[in-house]
Amino acid sequence: MTSRAARSAQPSPFTAPERDLIRRELHPRFGQDPFVADGLMLRTWRGGPNAGQPKLPPAIRTLIERGLVEVRTDGRWPAAHFTAAGLAALRRLAQDRRALDAARYAHIRRELGLDASAEADPAETGEVGSSARSATGL
Repeated sequence: MTSRAARSAQPSPFTAPERDLIRRELHPRFGQDPFVADGLMLRTWRGGPNAGQPKLPPAIRTLIERGLVEVRTDGRWPAAHFTAAGLAALRRLAQDRRALDAARYAHIRRELGLDASAEADPAETGEVGSSARSATGL
């Protein structure tokens, strides 16, 4: 059995709505590559009994229930950060080129250590956010 066949036999670690959320949140915007270490930004309730608390979309709720992300409110914005199990699942997802396009999400593959260029020193390449990655162990 080839590695490609073995990889396709494994079920995806994320549901379809979760994959869609991950693709949207980690897609480059305005020429900036988002970092996994920064988490997935969440909006907050502006009024009512939940004022100031993070809004949890259904995909985030299922990720929390399965222990793949945890919500942190210690930064400027609340964010869902991947746990160790979530990072392992994200690595599996990034290895499936159908799930995350290797060219479009190359920055994610580098941050997760899946590409050889991840060995480069972030200070030499001028990458911003290397301190955030080192804080999360990426």
